[in-house]
Amino acid sequence: MLFLLTKIVWTFVKHQLLSHKTLGYNTLEEDDFSRWTAMLIDWNFIDTVFIDMDGTLLDLNFDNEFWTRHLPLRCSELLNQPLREVQDKIRSLLSEHLGTLNWYSTKFWSQELCVDILELKREISHLIKERPGGMLFLKTLLSMNKSRILLTNADRGDLRIKCSKTDLINNVDLIISSHDYGFPKESTKFWEHLRQNVNFDPQKALFIDDSEVVLHSAKIYGIAFLTGIEKPDSRAKKNKYSDFVALQHFDDLIRAN
Repeated sequence: MLFLLTKIVWTFVKHQLLSHKTLGYNTLEEDDFSRWTAMLIDWNFIDTVFIDMDGTLLDLNFDNEFWTRHLPLRCSELLNQPLREVQDKIRSLLSEHLGTLNWYSTKFWSQELCVDILELKREISHLIKERPGGMLFLKTLLSMNKSRILLTNADRGDLRIKCSKTDLINNVDLIISSHDYGFPKESTKFWEHLRQNVNFDPQKALFIDDSEVVLHSAKIYGIAFLTGIEKPDSRAKKNKYSDFVALQHFDDLIRAN
């Protein structure tokens, strides 16, 4: 009953805040909105924290730099093809395979572009950076006895590169790639497979991800607590979410404890 009452109160307050934000009232400033709502999380009702990698724990700048600049340029050089032609092909493939495992598969891209994607990623791996406060947040979760599970659409090859440049592997209890299950996080089937392999209660789980599409998938499946990331790429504009709170700093969640 207490859990149900808390959920009802949370839903009402969130609706009121979203209404103020949507209608453009000055009741809350943009930065205060993210901070205020994040701190409404009651950690007594959360046992498991699912957390995304790229754009959530890691700065998305590496991935954006790779796909928009480094990959087209290197493909043009290696294959002796016009840069514009390579860019058009990459954009076309990205659009065609959006929301599928192929979109995230280094093997798929290596075959389609006739280059070694993992090797090209290593060329700029110095750009792989942790987002501020992420590792401290994971350490705090450990002290709170919360289960910390990394959920990513990156394949295992990509994961190895990211883990070699960060402290991820030492700060989570389990790392799951959607390629392990054959479905991306955008699909509710991913969550069904996750439930079959990991013991958790969806009503006592928090999921943090920078993709609104992925958050919607988790919501449909029944994950109770969901939040986005306000600025996944430190060098790009802020994300805009229609239906979810966007986390500005991991500190906001830590202070909620």
